[in-house]
Amino acid sequence: MEAREYQTILASAADGVATLTLNVPERKNPLGPLMVNELLWALDDAQADESIRVVVLTGAGKAFSAGGDLKQMSAGDGTALEPKGDYVDLLLRFGSLGKPTIARVPGYAMGGGLGLVASCDFAVACESAILGTPEIRRGLFPMMIMAVLQRVVPRRQLMNMMLLGERMSAEEALRVGLLSHVVPDEALDEKVGALARSLASQSPTALRMGLAAFHAQADLPLPDALPHLRDQLFALLGTQDAQEGLRAFLEKREPRWTGR
Repeated sequence: MEAREYQTILASAADGVATLTLNVPERKNPLGPLMVNELLWALDDAQADESIRVVVLTGAGKAFSAGGDLKQMSAGDGTALEPKGDYVDLLLRFGSLGKPTIARVPGYAMGGGLGLVASCDFAVACESAILGTPEIRRGLFPMMIMAVLQRVVPRRQLMNMMLLGERMSAEEALRVGLLSHVVPDEALDEKVGALARSLASQSPTALRMGLAAFHAQADLPLPDALPHLRDQLFALLGTQDAQEGLRAFLEKREPRWTGR
């Protein structure tokens, strides 16, 4: 990945996994225009780097993100990076990344931070994590993140979250579908690492085409979704990775993916 002069995030890569860390721990990693823009740059770099198979998104310290940074109102302050977009663009970027994403939740994930968690393909939290949409208690409402939350949380539970604004434990968040895994605090890194390694071992071609097909069909009526998915299956069968996977199965060996 490109080395850039980030001020509010950290970006690193190892063994096919890019780790993006929201890095303002003294304020529980609030999401402001500067951080959003840096995340857009980092996600685009991860997408362009063929060696990156998986993206892990997390927060420094004991929080993922406490939500929107109400103190920071203008993008670009103190950064040399050109503006790439706003929070809406950031939420949309996850669906077009073409690489699986894991939210590592080490503590608080509130408001806009919870929107990022819901946008990731997997969300792994420690048992002490606290999640929620407290906006209603400030005379606000979780407008933009509503669109991604309603894709992972059933309607009744979502209304309870948004209209009451109460905090939710990790176990409660797991039950309503916000999280995919909850582990003891000391096992968080082990679980995220194991999940990332498993994903990184899969065919990058199948992951890319499968994720694209999943997001493309999500809003289609069934009579349109099924023909689209049939066409995508035929397209995938014509790739080198699919042919290698089938050969490896017949030859009883591990496949060697090329990403093509």
